[in-house]
Amino acid sequence: MTKAAGSAESRTSTARTSSGPATLCPKCRTGVVKPCVASIEEMAKFHTDSYLEHLHKISQDGDNDDPQSGDYGLGYDCPVVEGIYDYAASVGGATLTAAQCLLDQNSDVAINWAGGWHHAKKDEASGFCYVNDAVLGILKLREKFERVLYVDVDLHHGDGVEDAFSFTSKVMTVSLHKFSPGFFPGTGDLCDTGLGKGRWYAVNVPLEDGIKDDRYFQIFTSVMQEVRSQFNPEAVVMQLGADTMAGDPMCSFNMTPVGVGKCLQHVLQWQLPALLLGGGGYNLANTARCWTYLTAAVLGKTLSSEIPDHEFFTKYGPDYSLEISPSCRPDRNDTKHLDQVVSTIKGNLKNVV
Repeated sequence: MTKAAGSAESRTSTARTSSGPATLCPKCRTGVVKPCVASIEEMAKFHTDSYLEHLHKISQDGDNDDPQSGDYGLGYDCPVVEGIYDYAASVGGATLTAAQCLLDQNSDVAINWAGGWHHAKKDEASGFCYVNDAVLGILKLREKFERVLYVDVDLHHGDGVEDAFSFTSKVMTVSLHKFSPGFFPGTGDLCDTGLGKGRWYAVNVPLEDGIKDDRYFQIFTSVMQEVRSQFNPEAVVMQLGADTMAGDPMCSFNMTPVGVGKCLQHVLQWQLPALLLGGGGYNLANTARCWTYLTAAVLGKTLSSEIPDHEFFTKYGPDYSLEISPSCRPDRNDTKHLDQVVSTIKGNLKNVV
């Protein structure tokens, strides 16, 4: 695969030594569950038949010259490479398998770190995302749970998931992300709150560069306490992209796994069925550090700071440590402005019925 198309596979391969997506059910006897590959019928619960059929056709030989591909968002940040359909179906299938573990009550928490492809639209690939496994997972959970909450802490706005549920009051989407002129995908402003029956059920927390763990967690808890109180979710899907980490090539936020872990634990303390997904993260070693730390947090385990010897050991230099330290970059977020953002969100949530 190209670097763009293979980014999720590369991240998960660095985090573990086996290849391909896997579903982890931390609180069930089976532990790691072999995922099913999503069928075209399962993916068509959200995506259009024409898009899936086109992706399948061009994936067979890596045809980048098909004139229709541009209509489906294929090319540039979603290049056509041989086998991409099969990999996308594997990612979607892993998330569906994880969701099924929750439906069957085999687990309280289920994880697919290869998932979290939150930019893909109904008939369009976008932002390295060829299918929207997060949407597929939410739809699967909706077979049992009346109200599902989606929480996205990736650096980028979870636009594909918000768009998919923008007209419904059954799914609330919450996204904390960088919002800046020219920054992809350019959506997720504070005033974007959903449409029709879904108005007030989309919550966007736009942030500036440089934010660190403590301030991020303070904002997160302030918003999420109100979200839980007003929406009263029955299940949670959380996208945990690691491109917020200090040292990521995006050079935006200044977070560490500890800060993201505190946000995750805040949600898990609600003791609701929780589906956890990966997402962005372009410093592969730091992404693996983050997701390893989060997995340990879910399991209630404390890990050694030393990276164990394995085939990717050299990627963790020069310190070969699990920890990520924040840089000295300034925090561009103004306290007064953030207080106004949180206040506006709380006011909007009062309209949720």
